[in-house]
Amino acid sequence: MLTLANPAGLWALLGIPAVLAIHFLQRQAKNLPISTLFLLEKTQRESISGRRFDRLMNSVPLWMQLLAVLLLAWVLSEPRYQKARSTQRVAVVLDGSASMSVFREELKEELLEVLPDLQGPASVLELVVMESGSLHQRLYGGDSIEDAVAALDEWNPSDGVIDPTPAIRIARSLVAREGIVVFATDTPREGLPFEARLLSVGDKIENVGITGIRFENKEGALVWNAVVRNYSDSTVSRTWSLRFPDGNRSEPKSFEIGAGALVSLQAAFPKERERAVLELSPDRFTLDDAVPIVPPAPKRLSLFSATSPEFEKLAERMVHSLENVEPTNDAASADLSLVAYDPLDPGLPDGNAAVFVNDTTKPGAYLKGGIVAEAHALVAGLNWQSLLVRESIQLERLTTDDVVLWQERRPLIFLREVPATEERPASRQLCFNFDLRRSNALRQPAFIVCLHRFTESIRQEKVAAVRENLESGQPIEIAANGNSAEPVLMRRLELDGEESETTEFKAADLVRFKAPKTPCFIRVRQGENELLDASVFFADTREADFSACAEDSTVDEVTAGVVERHTEEDHWWRAWILLLVAALGVSWYFTKDGPAEPKAVEKPA
Repeated sequence: MLTLANPAGLWALLGIPAVLAIHFLQRQAKNLPISTLFLLEKTQRESISGRRFDRLMNSVPLWMQLLAVLLLAWVLSEPRYQKARSTQRVAVVLDGSASMSVFREELKEELLEVLPDLQGPASVLELVVMESGSLHQRLYGGDSIEDAVAALDEWNPSDGVIDPTPAIRIARSLVAREGIVVFATDTPREGLPFEARLLSVGDKIENVGITGIRFENKEGALVWNAVVRNYSDSTVSRTWSLRFPDGNRSEPKSFEIGAGALVSLQAAFPKERERAVLELSPDRFTLDDAVPIVPPAPKRLSLFSATSPEFEKLAERMVHSLENVEPTNDAASADLSLVAYDPLDPGLPDGNAAVFVNDTTKPGAYLKGGIVAEAHALVAGLNWQSLLVRESIQLERLTTDDVVLWQERRPLIFLREVPATEERPASRQLCFNFDLRRSNALRQPAFIVCLHRFTESIRQEKVAAVRENLESGQPIEIAANGNSAEPVLMRRLELDGEESETTEFKAADLVRFKAPKTPCFIRVRQGENELLDASVFFADTREADFSACAEDSTVDEVTAGVVERHTEEDHWWRAWILLLVAALGVSWYFTKDGPAEPKAVEKPA
């Protein structure tokens, strides 16, 4: 296979018509009748009408000059010949971010155009196509450009903003130092690592999408509120509607949204519906045009409080400020208890509890000294400096207790983990080492927030059903029965409840996984126990913004190196130069004495 390393050298072939034009221009001699031959040598050839086109004269200089032009063009174009069994390795790393789903067809067209050039003169192409996501999934490996491009039909980019460095590092290791790594994306970037080349196929498109959704109770009705953003530079009109499992749809409602503006949509969620999909009129980027929603319901917690005015007031505030918390009179079955520590009966209660000192003696003086919070989630970011606590009896503290708040050397709040036994499960107890009645704790926001955080941690660890609206890819932690032989199953659901995919997790006290990357409904069960009923919606505003997308490419920069690596130079180039010089010498030799003199015509005397 012949390859020209410098195709611009073929411009030298323009010398061929120039040589032919010169040889078409001939001098025509003038006939001078004379009577005496001795005057012939003194005649001067003169042109009748100057140079003009005439018939082409077949001559040695003509052919030598044409040969010289051909040899010059051949040498300047730098011909190279394919090496035997040469292989070009190319790895294409696809940007797995969700915005690439819009430019799938443009990317396929670009790859069909670019990949043959990257193979260049190599006899074999080894091609790898992989994604830049966390799993670095390989979509294709082989030697067919058409099959590699066809593999993109099964590609479903749905990640957020991704750092391509790890994937490019893997791609470079696959193709070695001499191979080519191409990063295909929709947004130009500079300074790609590991000598990777950029292939950007993006474009600035118009997009309007839903950025998030929340619920609140208003006048006894559950109301959803969705925020819609216009990422384009112009005002656009859209419609929205709700689609339900039975196929019915609410009446579409139109709205107008300005350039770069936000609009809030809201309506009451039908009480008889378990799920729905909020849909906008579609545009090219469809992931943020539809939001699956379910009416949220946190795990139910039962709260028991001791029979004292302070505890009753505190329990009432917690019931009103926390969702799905109900009071109970059964301490044994309560999820959380508010109890007092009796020094005459120093044993702490079983189960999860918030424990307070109950000091019946004469009140002491206020504690002095600075209040210092430890680095703990329960007290992080809270201001305790205005807390006033009187001297009182203290709770018995174990060496395993985790103190979260100090005043001088006295622990004010500490957390106790009670291990499980055969009779009872493990529990947690938040111990307030002061008398609630002899402090201003009930008027301190830090105290209420700390107690709420502890309550929510108890809720998180409870094995019970919960309904939530989650973002795509959001980390999920679900409390389950770690001693059960039943695995935890996550089923992906359609709007009508039909299951489309099941993922299995090993049973554990706390099962961790991530929500799917694309909008859907999910249901998590362990045996017959339902743990989670949720919707998953796309809310990555960075991927929904196409203002920075554009076309760009640095792939052409590797062409010269590919040609040099897989070809070898023409070893006869010195001979062609000598032949060129010889042709010019022969042409000069036959033209140095000029053309033959015209013959004079003798006129009879």
